[in-house]
Amino acid sequence: MNEYTKSKLNRVKRGANRAIYDVEKINTILDAGFLCYVGYIYDGKPITIPMAYCRKGDKVYIHGSTANRMLLSILESEETSITVVHLDGLVLARSGLHHSVNYRSVTLFGSLKKIEKDSDKTDILEWIVNQMVPNHWDSLRPMYQKELDRTLVVEMTIETASAKVRDVGVADEPEDYELPIWAGIVPIKQIAEYPIPDKGKPENMEIPKHIIDYYEANK
Repeated sequence: MNEYTKSKLNRVKRGANRAIYDVEKINTILDAGFLCYVGYIYDGKPITIPMAYCRKGDKVYIHGSTANRMLLSILESEETSITVVHLDGLVLARSGLHHSVNYRSVTLFGSLKKIEKDSDKTDILEWIVNQMVPNHWDSLRPMYQKELDRTLVVEMTIETASAKVRDVGVADEPEDYELPIWAGIVPIKQIAEYPIPDKGKPENMEIPKHIIDYYEANK
């Protein structure tokens, strides 16, 4: 089993029994989504921004405008922290104190570099689009050069990471279990609803198979 080395930076202190350092399990959590939260300092203030991402090996990629202050700030600092979280359930206890959620979360730490070559940027943008909806990139028109020129792509090499997972039921006080109060779990999941075509030609077009496949797999 390949694990990230535990350090002061990535070690889970609170709820350590839920901590995961296994690389494969962490990658599975990363690959289950496409939205992350990127932390940075701007003008002395801490800010967190949601971003689309993809993972390839030990690399995570994000992108934005060449004027994006977050991307410029983290490139200047040459490091960042990225968090991914999936909400799996509401844990409703017999007391307000013991309410919780079931979740899978990962926090990554690593070094950064700017992707310079247009061919590399194009490949990475394809990965990001396809992480959102598999096989979607090939149905799109090629990117214009001016679009590539305005796009900043950043590569993060994961140097260390940790995950936390809660996937258990209610943890009430022993004396509360006999109270006539409903307790339990409300499962939560993200679902896809039937695709809605844009105005114009798509209204009269057959929905592509890969989009229907995504809908069927996630409805």
